Amino acid sequence: MQLHFIDYSIFAVFIVAVVAIGILGSRHEKDSESYFLAGRGLPWWLIGFSLIAANISTEQFVGMSGSAADRLGMAIASYEWLAAVTLVVVAFFFLPYFLRTGIYTIPEFLERRFNRTTRSIMAFCMVLIYILLVGAVTYSGALTIETAFHGKVLFGFLPITVTTGAWFIGIMAAAYVATGGLKACAWADLIQGSALIIGGGVIMYFALQKLGITPLTDLASSAPVPDGLTDADSGMAKFTALNSHKFHMVLPRTDPFLPWTTLILGLWIPNFYYWGLNQYIMQRTLGSKSLAEGQKGIVFAALMKLFVPFIIVMPGMIAFNLFSGEMRDAAEPNNDRVLQLFEEAKAAPSATTGIFIADEAWQSTHPEISEEISTFNEAVTNRAKSEGFTPTEEKLVGYKYDTAFGFLISKVLPEGSGWQGFVLAALLGAVVSTLASMLNAASTIVTMDIYRLHISPDASQKRLVGIGRILVGVFAVLGCWLAPKLGDPRIGNSIFAIIQEGQAYIYSGILAVFLVGMLVRRAPPITGTVGLLLGPASFWTIKQFAPGISFVDRASLAFGIVLVVLLAITAIKPLAKPVQLATTSTIDLTPSKGAKALGVVVILLTITLYIVFW
Repeated sequence: MQLHFIDYSIFAVFIVAVVAIGILGSRHEKDSESYFLAGRGLPWWLIGFSLIAANISTEQFVGMSGSAADRLGMAIASYEWLAAVTLVVVAFFFLPYFLRTGIYTIPEFLERRFNRTTRSIMAFCMVLIYILLVGAVTYSGALTIETAFHGKVLFGFLPITVTTGAWFIGIMAAAYVATGGLKACAWADLIQGSALIIGGGVIMYFALQKLGITPLTDLASSAPVPDGLTDADSGMAKFTALNSHKFHMVLPRTDPFLPWTTLILGLWIPNFYYWGLNQYIMQRTLGSKSLAEGQKGIVFAALMKLFVPFIIVMPGMIAFNLFSGEMRDAAEPNNDRVLQLFEEAKAAPSATTGIFIADEAWQSTHPEISEEISTFNEAVTNRAKSEGFTPTEEKLVGYKYDTAFGFLISKVLPEGSGWQGFVLAALLGAVVSTLASMLNAASTIVTMDIYRLHISPDASQKRLVGIGRILVGVFAVLGCWLAPKLGDPRIGNSIFAIIQEGQAYIYSGILAVFLVGMLVRRAPPITGTVGLLLGPASFWTIKQFAPGISFVDRASLAFGIVLVVLLAITAIKPLAKPVQLATTSTIDLTPSKGAKALGVVVILLTITLYIVFW
């Protein structure tokens, strides 16, 4: 990528504006409610944009566009469209419960409903997940920067790599969230959320233009070029023809990532966890000035979610059509390393405890060595059964799909127009926005659910804010350290998949516990603790005995197990009287009729999109 003066200028102005508005809009945050919950004064429009900016980051632009470039295509859009329906439910079912109790954190609700042990267990689980998420978001942003600026050197001595990009992003995010807390995040998100939507639309426009002028012989598609398609056809005509096999929402039941069965139950579980029980998302709605403002903000965000696949998923599909060769080249360094290990393993087969996994794309271009690897793997697997060890895995991949968005920025946007600088700034802003939200949420949970609860119950407001700021820095350092390690293909070839499966260990138990807590008023306190512990245990056990089941379906089974056990405990030993949660909030709890009407519209639009792309 060759950036020009206008690109650097736009990039610099954007970043300075985001940080300045974030800090200036929150320079008086002196107590815990002001710092962690923006003084419970956020309006609906700020909540809506902040929810989108906190959610849409390089996890989507890199991970989701990469999954779309791979075999998933439009099917990956289910994460967005089902989220829109989920948000409507959260607005009118979850939010009233939480605002009524006046809580700071989602784990705090569990103490009100069950006991302190349940609150502490969830807080601990959330902290572990946030470390993974902070690392993953930092990595995906750093990967895009490294892809776009490959080979460039800063200040004459500092090469742009995933590691240097990760530390740059981490320091930026920590700087402004530590200063202003949630309100700094919300005001910065207003700019970043708008820029993300504009930037995504611009990339889609120029990607279609590029597709329209590229000869068919230079385009890639896993399906044959349809008869009648010519070089003179428009970008949209080429796009729909080349990717028609990806324009569907239903994948086979045996698909390891997104089988059609997940649309029935599986995807609803992570969606309700993420949008209704996830601290870094719900923290914005907990800071709303009234229930009506919170509901309007959530439904506004739901409406915007319906448009996300058109600016993220579709460009990812186009990226594979245009740059499959570059994606293959990006995978070669890792493949060369793995093939070298394979040669060493063949030389000493009796000492080898690892197998070599090749994806379908790599196998199709290396049929002979693929057969050799298959034979080798079978021998190691048989020896593992007889000797009682679990083989390690090394992976060979045909394409590095997560580079799709980086190639779109560097090779599609016109040079000297300023759009490269704008989109890079929006992308970096998205990373910083989501990362800042996660850092703020993680520090809130540790401060309020661990430090104040177990270490210093009498801590002053100033002390709590100070601890929160220190923890922002701690989590930022952990994320920057972890980020480069997540690029190892032995962990996975999609950062989006890594994030989703990592969270799958905990969200089944968490959702089951909250649903029982809200709907089953006679459920005893022990059900909260049992549910949070049984969820990860069930997920892990199912994975050991049925590794072929997709992680989303495993989560569904774990959710069912936890729910049955909690209901059984309640039937055996119910509370003598139904639990009545006290109302401690001082904000207006009158619901919004306008938000309810718009929510119905969102649900009808979602159904229409599924009919069109089914």
